[in-house]
Amino acid sequence: MIAKADFIEGMAKGMAVLESFDTERQRLNATLASQRAGITRAAARRHLLTLTHLGYLETDGSYFWLAPKVLRFSGSYLASARLPRLLQPTLNRLAVHTSESFSAVVLDGDHVVIVARSGSTRVLAYGLHLGARLPAHATSTGRVLLAATTRAAFNAWMKGRELARLTAHTTVDPREFRAVIDQVRTQDFCVASEEHELGVHALAVPLRNMQGQTVAALNVVAPPQKLQAAQMQSDLLPLLLEAARELRPLL
Repeated sequence: MIAKADFIEGMAKGMAVLESFDTERQRLNATLASQRAGITRAAARRHLLTLTHLGYLETDGSYFWLAPKVLRFSGSYLASARLPRLLQPTLNRLAVHTSESFSAVVLDGDHVVIVARSGSTRVLAYGLHLGARLPAHATSTGRVLLAATTRAAFNAWMKGRELARLTAHTTVDPREFRAVIDQVRTQDFCVASEEHELGVHALAVPLRNMQGQTVAALNVVAPPQKLQAAQMQSDLLPLLLEAARELRPLL
């Protein structure tokens, strides 16, 4: 826990404004940014203008949007972080072997973040690109990673939370979602069918280190015309589990 004297409130507000931009809201004005960042409109405007001056945002005078300079952060992470470099060869091998698309994902609060991927570019329409943030509750990887947390941590994550309905198939009832996570804990894998995107099936397994800690999740995504959920489980689950076993000594 950081000491209060060491906490730079202005930096925290600036990062909150920067994080307000996402795929749902790609352009924000000062009013929208203030609402999303939880700060006053005047403070949001100052931070927006400062971030624009620094080159992280662009503007037409009224609305602001992310500039290419923000990619410096993700590019530096992907180039230097150990986990993506360790996982990429395995993802490439799986993609070549199956012609499907594979991703490695970590949990970040309410979302999962793709830190490595390989496979057909046809799934890019689903937003499965490096650095993509997806809602944890509606994704196979998110459920695997939530199932890996302690029950106390999961209860804290669920407290007061409203699960957003993304498709007609998304599990949004808290009691039903808890049952889903319990099932994932028991079977040690997760299949999510059309819960995040219509027409998309996903299968995920945990990636554990030698201490038994789950450090990431590995998943495969396919459209229904290619593979049904049951077929994914029978044909692709053994490949994912074997890959997880091979990666364990490296993690």
